Parts: sequence; structure tokens; C-alpha cells
Amino acid sequence: MSSSAAFNDEKGGSSSVGEPEYGHDPASGGIFSSDYKRHDDLKEMLDSNKDSLKLEAMKRIVAMIARGKNASDLFPAVVKNVACKNIEVKKLVYVYLVRYAEEQQDLALLSISTFQRGLKDPNQLIRASALRVLSSIRVTIIVPIMMLAIKEAASDMSPYVRKTAAHAIPKLYSLDPEQKDQLIEVIEKLLADKTTLVAGSVVMAFEEVCPERIELIHKNYRKLCNLLIDVEEWGQVVIINMLTRYARTQFLNPNINESLLEEGSGGEKTFYGSDEDEDEDEEEKEKKAEAAAMAKRKPYVMDPDHRLLLRNTKPLLQSRNAAVVMAVAQLYFHLAPKAEVGVIAKALVRLLRSHSEVQYVVLQNVATMTIKRRGMFEPYLKSFYIRSTDPTQIKILKLEVLTNLANETNISTILREFQTYIKSMDKDFVAATIQAIGRCATNIGEVRDTCLNGLVQLLSNRDELVVAESVVVIKKLLQMQPEKHSDIIKHMAKLTDNIQVPMARASILWLIGEYCEHVPKIAPDVLRKMAKSFTSEEDIVKLQILNLAAKLYLTNSKQTKLLTQYVLNLAKYDQNYDIRDRARFIRQLIVPTEKSGALSKYAKKLFLALKPAPVLESPFKDRDHFQLGSLSHLLNAKAGGYQELPDWPETAPDPSVRNVEVPEWTKCSSREKRKEKKVEKPFYSDSEGESGPTESADSESDSASGSESGSGSEGSESGSESEESGEVSVSEEEEDEEEKKTKKRELKKAVQESESEQSSEEEDRKHGRKIKQRKSDSESESDEEEEESESESSQSESEDSESEAEVKKKKKAAESKLPSKPVKKETKKEKKEMSLLDLDDFEPAPSPQVTPVNNLLSNSLVTDLEGLSLSEAVLSPATIAPSSTLKSYELLHRITGEGLSVEYCFSRQPFNRDANMVAVQMQFTNNSTSDTKNLHMEDVKLQSGMRVKEFPEIELLPAGETATAVMGIDFCDSTQAANFQLCTHTRKFFVSIQPPVGELMRPVFLTENEFKKEQGQLMGMNEITEKLTLDTKCRNEHAIVQRVTTAANLSRVPCGSDKECRFAGRTVTSGSLVLVTVATREEAAAQLTINCEKMVIGTMLVKDILLALTQ
Repeated sequence: MSSSAAFNDEKGGSSSVGEPEYGHDPASGGIFSSDYKRHDDLKEMLDSNKDSLKLEAMKRIVAMIARGKNASDLFPAVVKNVACKNIEVKKLVYVYLVRYAEEQQDLALLSISTFQRGLKDPNQLIRASALRVLSSIRVTIIVPIMMLAIKEAASDMSPYVRKTAAHAIPKLYSLDPEQKDQLIEVIEKLLADKTTLVAGSVVMAFEEVCPERIELIHKNYRKLCNLLIDVEEWGQVVIINMLTRYARTQFLNPNINESLLEEGSGGEKTFYGSDEDEDEDEEEKEKKAEAAAMAKRKPYVMDPDHRLLLRNTKPLLQSRNAAVVMAVAQLYFHLAPKAEVGVIAKALVRLLRSHSEVQYVVLQNVATMTIKRRGMFEPYLKSFYIRSTDPTQIKILKLEVLTNLANETNISTILREFQTYIKSMDKDFVAATIQAIGRCATNIGEVRDTCLNGLVQLLSNRDELVVAESVVVIKKLLQMQPEKHSDIIKHMAKLTDNIQVPMARASILWLIGEYCEHVPKIAPDVLRKMAKSFTSEEDIVKLQILNLAAKLYLTNSKQTKLLTQYVLNLAKYDQNYDIRDRARFIRQLIVPTEKSGALSKYAKKLFLALKPAPVLESPFKDRDHFQLGSLSHLLNAKAGGYQELPDWPETAPDPSVRNVEVPEWTKCSSREKRKEKKVEKPFYSDSEGESGPTESADSESDSASGSESGSGSEGSESGSESEESGEVSVSEEEEDEEEKKTKKRELKKAVQESESEQSSEEEDRKHGRKIKQRKSDSESESDEEEEESESESSQSESEDSESEAEVKKKKKAAESKLPSKPVKKETKKEKKEMSLLDLDDFEPAPSPQVTPVNNLLSNSLVTDLEGLSLSEAVLSPATIAPSSTLKSYELLHRITGEGLSVEYCFSRQPFNRDANMVAVQMQFTNNSTSDTKNLHMEDVKLQSGMRVKEFPEIELLPAGETATAVMGIDFCDSTQAANFQLCTHTRKFFVSIQPPVGELMRPVFLTENEFKKEQGQLMGMNEITEKLTLDTKCRNEHAIVQRVTTAANLSRVPCGSDKECRFAGRTVTSGSLVLVTVATREEAAAQLTINCEKMVIGTMLVKDILLALTQ
């Protein structure tokens, strides 16, 4: 060690007496430095009388700490300088002490009087630093001193010191939990603080010390909501998480009506439900009607405070901090009505452009959301496509999301993506993709066969892992329909020679054993080969060989008796005791002896029992019982400190607990002043959706006026009665009334002028009904819209607080006096401009919608003009009268409809108002003795992407008469039903229209060459071929053409051969090509080939055309 010391002496060099030694920077790490010489130069600098040297030394020490070097041995030299007069040195000394006070507690205690003096320092940074150091000394003796310091700091003039006091509270609580009651008093005091700087820190302290004391939040709830936008980012995260739990205890479930409906209907039809599930009995329909009536009887009205929270957190979806966006997303997912949750999808998709760590957390949460709210992310399907540069764990999470989003409409696109993923070099990812294909096949019956065929093709892949994973997935799929797929089982039996992966070999042997009756010739031979290699196999394979031997012995003992005995003897002496035990057990069970018990009689039932097919579920299925965005959700296990998300209350707690009393001195401020200043809006104007004041961080001088305006705006937000209205003199109230009346008169006049040309009494009546319906659907939203439209017309009303009764009167007046369409348009426009995120909240991007004529003109006008306009003539019943080949379906039976019966057919005419819609012609017959009035549609419920153009209202249908109307439905290339209510002037009937797959197309003309060219491009997974035997009445070309065109709306393609019939069409919505070929062979045999980009449509069309040609 001496040489190293000498080296260091040389390097350091000696300096003249009295001059400090600078030497080399110790932070650069002298490998050879001896301990006794370490940091000597710094110690000398700290002992010097010059502030500049002390400052230089402290900078170097803090730099060392920043680089992760240990500077704890300098503690005595640094702590002496805590009393230094120089403010810059003092700050750096405190930075050092905060870092090392916990490690060097004894030395820190010696300077405690200096820290206490620091608490009285005129500089706010020094006061805060002194408190921070004091709370870092974790010695129980000084708990009373810390308590006193925190209480003093909580009343400090500087918000920065108050923030530090909030940070010190959890430290003291962890040191001495008995101080909890005193700390809660400090927390209560700090929660009332109006500055944004303190809010986040005090809520953090609340969460650490007393999260169960929810009553402390009541009075501060509205203030926290209003301050939220200006709090620093990490404070926002803490406040949002706390408010999520608060809202779950204080407000009612906004989706309560939907859950009532679901209970009444015995649960919705499952998303991937089979078509058979759709026939419902009369009882179920009655239950549905009762549930709907129940929901209408108790309309859910959102608490204004609940709405305030949702409205004030929404802008934070645009935050640059991923944690804030994630916090708002989980708040909306857990608290918002279903119709509004969609707004978070776009923000979360934006986060997917961030670092892989952020992506991982976001995708975990998205995967959980897609199980409950699939429709929310469907428009952003392409954002979850996998890039080659993604890490494996991100790829697997994206796969999970894609699999959850798969449905009948998009499965073809997703499977095409999966096809390319299988070629990846990342083996884990390929294995996950194959499992995803398996899950899609189990969830969506229509593509099961396509997926199976694709997986069987993978069995010839060069990569052993791909083959192995395919075998495991095929095994699960075959368990669903083994009798159809004996050829696949045979194919897999041949693979036992090549596949070496133990799990795959075991799966093949299990399949052959389970379905040995389907392959009676091959199974014994497989057992023979396996017996040969038994000793060299893995344990998992040996166990399956034993199972196979036992099953074959029970079903085919002639051929396999000796083989089974041989295998059992080999297993008897195996090294693994599991295998020895299994062999002993199987021998006693299947080879009956005198000693063997009663079980051997049931050997066949035990081994050859029917096994249920495995359910392939998402690993994220039950994760939503953890709060989204939490560590527990990420780990799928309860982490330390995790607080459960409370359940919604049955009845709403008293909302008045959140009302804040306005101090007396703010009430007497003169009203005239505010009238003069009415141009100056508060910082967040009501029209923008935020309310209430935000105080600046340091100044509190504005607090008087701030709280005044705050109380006013909060009062108007929450609908709680403002206490100012009682104090106003009579003359001022009369003036206000005058103003209101004149403004309403002017507004009404303007509306009448704009509507005088086109409005009629009848239209007013209809519009009134529409308003009522819209209000019952979502009362809270309509209230907001009305408030917004009024805020323009009467600015003074929104600024001057008024009692609740007045607000209600005003709303009623607005409803009765203003049924005007221009004003309605304005409110829509305003709502659109509220936030950038609203641009595509709910609808996916395709097809910009043109406003139809009926929305602008009244229905009576349209009927008047029908004779004049040429376009309407196309839709008139005479021209679309169904030909004899078009099939009619019953929509409403005359008994269910109390005399009204409705039939519909797909007219196969282009729907004039929208080319992407299927025209549905409806025939209404009034079989009763009384007239039926006001036949129209309401409450349309559609799957995402689907649209409906309603038929014009039928005002009168006399008894015994029939009327016809045409409506358009965009089924979005799926056979999912469009549900709606058919309403008369007295009753409402729930009905649904479901299209056969053949009606989702329109004919297209192709030449023979074009047909062949297009067919060549739609091969592989896009081609489905079936062999069939033609019905006796369907042996000639004419009959085939007639039956195919009846089953599907396709046109004939000219063909040179008389043995082939070709047909072509395009799907109505996406324009995907559908090509059908029927090739006849000898003796009524034929082959049907369908080429279609959308595999689901192709699969369903095959079934329909097969039925048409064979029956």
C-alpha cells in the first residue's frame, strides 16, 4: 500500500504554507487514493474563512453526491458551516445534510439548535431546507421538536414552506404513528390552503396518514377540482387517484340504468354469441320491457359535483406527462358514463408513441379495458399493429389487445396481420401469435375452420418451435369438433417421427389416445413406435405414452395387449417416481386381477370420459378488480400500501356536505361593482367548462375577491343554493328581472324571424317530443347544453348567483320558448369547440356524414315535396315493390303489436340517400279497429360503426289500411342486428332487423378476364372450397343461377364453359370483392368456390349458398 501512498503524494503535490491544497477532483475517483488522505483539500477549503472557497468546496461535494460518490466522511466539516452567513453556502449545506442526516444522526443532533434557528430565517428556501433536514433526522427523541416545527411551517406565509411541511408529515408519521391525531389537524389546515403549490403535497400526506378520513375532503372537493389544472404534474397524479376513490364513495354509478337493463334481459347477448341465441321467447321480451320501464321510472341524474370532476380532468388528457394521462384514463374508466369513456382512447393511443417502458404500462391497462369496453379502441386498431423494432414484451401485449379487439368485421384484417407475424425471427413472439390465432378461432366460430387449416399448414414449417406451438393450439381447437377433423389427427400422427419438442409430442399422443376410435388403424402403430423410444423420452411424453397404452388396451386389446404390458414394464423401473406410480395405478385399473378392487369395472369411464373443450381466455380477464394504473394491476398481485377501489353506494350520500359557507365579509361587497366589471370573465369561463378561481402560488392578497368569485361560480356549477341571493335589496332584484325579460324578448324575436319561413305548428309538436326524449336519455348532458346556450344570451345571470328555483324556472322557459333549430345548431358547435380531444371521440374516421334533408326540413314538408323532387321518386314504394323472389321477414306480429303488424324485405335497390346503406322496405298493416298515429323510430341501439337512416314518420294509418316506408341501414359488413323501438302514439315495441349475409352486397359487372384476374389475387386464406351434391330440382344452369342470386345479391359473370357458373359482387360498406364459382361435375356432384377478402363473410356465404343448392 506504501507505493500507492507515495504515488498519491506525488500526484497531489505539496503547496506553500497557508494556501489551501486544490489537488485533483476527488469525484474523478483516484483509484490509488489512501483513506487517510481522502478529501483533505475539501476539508481545508470548508475550514477557510473565505466564503468563495467554501462555496467552491460545497459545489464540488454536491457534484460528487450527484454522481453517486460517497461523501459521508465530510459530514463534520460540512455541518459546521450550517451557521454560515452566506445564503448560497447555506443552501448547499442543507442539500448535503438532507442527503446524509439519516446516516449520521448523532452528528446531526449536535446541530439541531442551528436547524431550529434556520426555521426562523427570513429566506423561505432556508426555512424549508431546515425543516427538510429536521424531518430527515429519524430519532424519536426529537419528535416533539419536529411536531412543533411542522405546525409552525403549516402557518408560514410562503407556500413553498407550507409544501415542505406537507412533505414532512408522512416522515414524522412513519417515525411515530402515535402522532396521527395531531398530524390530521395539520393536514386539515393545509387542505384548506388555496395555493396550487401545496395541494398535491398535502393530498399525498392525506393518502399516507389518514386515507380513511374521507370527511376531510368534503369541504375542499370543489376547490381541488378547480385547482387541478394548475397543480404540478405529480401532484395532479396524486389528487386524481384520491378523487377517484372519493367519487366512488360519494356518487351513484352513472351506468346504473344499463346494469338494470342487463339484469332484466338476463344479460346481453355475448359479443361472439352464436346465431342460434337470437330467438328469444315472449317472456324474455316482457322482462326487457319491464327493465326498460324500470330504468325510465328512475332516471339517473348525475350529481353536478361528479360532472365537475369529469369536466375538469378531461383537459389533462392532453398533458405531456404520461402518468397524468394514465391517471385521468383510469378515472374516466372507473367513474364516467359508458358513452363518455371513449374520449380516453385517443389519449392512450398517443402514449403508445412514447418510450417502451411507458408503452408497457399503457398496453397493460389497454388490454384490461378492451375486455370490458371493446368498442372504445376499435377505431384505433391499426395503432396496435406490431413493429419489428418493438421489444418482445410490447409485441406480446399488442397481440393481446388485437386478440381482444377481434370480432366478425375485422377478423380478416387481424388474421392477415398474424400471418406476417409468424414469419418473425422472435420465437417467443411467434409462439404467442399462434396462441392468439387459437383464441380468435375459439371466440369467432366463423373463422375456426380457416384458422385450423392455417395452423395445419404451419405444421410443415422448418422451425420446430412453430410446429410445436401449432400442435398445442390445434389440440385445443380439435377438442371442440373432433369428429370433423380425423384427417388432421392422422396428419399429426405422422409428425411424431420429426417433432422433438416434448410438449408437442405429448399433445399429439394425448389427441391420438383421446380420439383413438377416429383413427383405429394408426393409433396402435404410434404406440409401437413410442414403445421403442420410451426410455429416451422426456417425462411429460412418457406419461402420455402410458395414457395412450391404457386407452388403446381398453378399446383395442387384441392388437395392443402385449405392447401395453411392455410399456408398463418399462415404466415400472423408470427413474421418475411419478411415472412408476402412474404405471402401478394403470396396471391395477385396466388389467383386472383377483386383488383389484371395484374401480377396475369403471376403467373405461375413467379413461374415456368426455373431456370439456378448454376455454382459451385472456390473461387480463379478471385484472380490473385492481385499480387501473396501479402497481398491483401491473403485477396482478396486491402490492404493499394498495387501497381497494370502493364499490358504488346504493343510495347517494348527502351532497350538501360539499357546500362551503361564504364568509360574512365577502357577502357585503357591492353588486354594482361586479356589474361594471362584467366584461372580465373569471380565468376559466363557464363556457369552457371549468369554474372557480386559481390563486397564484405566493400571493394571498387576492384571496378575498377570489373566494367571492369562486363561491359564485361554484354555486352555479353545483346547483347548490347560493347564500348571496337573500342579501340583495328589492330594487336590485326588480332591475335584474327587467333585464332578463327584455333579453328573452329579443332572443325570442330573433328566433321567430329565422324560423318564420319553414316552421309549422306540427313541427313544433314533433320537436317538443324530440327534446323530451333526448332529455330522458341523458339529462345531465342536455342540462349542460342548455346552460351553454344561455350563457351567451344572459351573461349577467351567469355572473350574479341566483337561487335554485330561479334556475329551474329559467330552464323551463328556455324549453318552452326556444324550440328553435338555429340555436340548437349553435350549442352543437360550441360543444365541438370545447376541447381538441372531442374531434373524434366516439365515431371512427370513415365516411363524412352529409346532413340528410329530413334533419333540416320538417317531415310534413318532405311529404309535401315528395311529388316534386325526382330523387324521392326513386324511393317511392311503387318503384321498389318487392319481386316474388325477394323474401319477407316478420318484424312485428299482429298479436304482439296489438293489431299492428310489420314485415320487411331487403329491396336490393340502391338506397338513394347513402350508397353505403342497405335499403330495407317495411310494410305496416293496421289490423285493429282503431287508427294508428305517429308511427316512427326511437332509441336506436347499434354496434360500433353501424348507422341508420330512419324512415319518414307515418302520421296516420287508418284501420285495415297498409302503408310502406323505406329505411337505410349501414350494417358495416356484419350480420349483427340493428335494434330499435317502433313507436306509435300510445305504445313502444322493441324490434330488431338482422340481415342474411347475402344482402350485405351489391352486384358488380365483371368480364371473364377481370374475374380470373381478381380471383388470382384472392387465393390462400381468402379462398374457401366446398364439395356438394346438387338437389334434384337444381341440376340445370338456370336453376343454379336462380338459387344463387336468391341467396345472395350478386350478378352473373359471362363464362365460356357451360359447366361453370360465376357470380360477382361487392360488400355494400367496404366495397370488398366477393367472387362465387359453382362448377358442376358428373352425377349431380359440384364444387362451390368463394373468394373474398373478408374471410368471415366468405365463410357465412358458403353456408347460405350450400343450403340453397342442396335443399
